[in-house]
Amino acid sequence: MKRIAVDMDEVLADTLAEHIARYNRDHGEAITKADVEGKWLWDIVSMDRHDRLEGYLRSEDFFEDLPVIPDSQRVLRAMAERYEIYIGTSAMEFPNSFGPKYRWLRRHFPFLDPRHFVFCGDKSILKADYLIDDQPRHFLTFAGQGILFTAPHNMGVSGYPRVDNWEQVERMFLLEGGPR
Repeated sequence: MKRIAVDMDEVLADTLAEHIARYNRDHGEAITKADVEGKWLWDIVSMDRHDRLEGYLRSEDFFEDLPVIPDSQRVLRAMAERYEIYIGTSAMEFPNSFGPKYRWLRRHFPFLDPRHFVFCGDKSILKADYLIDDQPRHFLTFAGQGILFTAPHNMGVSGYPRVDNWEQVERMFLLEGGPR
């Protein structure tokens, strides 16, 4: 059985939406995802507010109630019947995220084995055939095939198979049998 590792942030959980919502709420602005296309949120927010942006990520509740990326639950449930699924999520930079991320995954993906949740910093430790991730830097040391999940910050990245949404993941892995 092939093994697929799946990132959490910006692949299963819409962290950018939460980040923008908190920033807009606290600063009376109206930033949208379209505003950050091809950039990071830090690129469009003034330097004097960067500490605040990072503070959101360090807060106890940031990762607790993130919106679920559309179709991820349905598709991942179907994939779990044909593939061994692991969740590989970065958590070393923001240690407060461990508990909230674990609870979020159990709440929204109860059909996944929690022993397959890997909280890491360096995703090269993941032994999988595929890694679905929004950050191409993780593919540089990953031994398997990277699949780039589209997010505003990676719009200009090329060189990897890309999926724009979970319907395309479904087509790739359940209808076509994997990337070509």
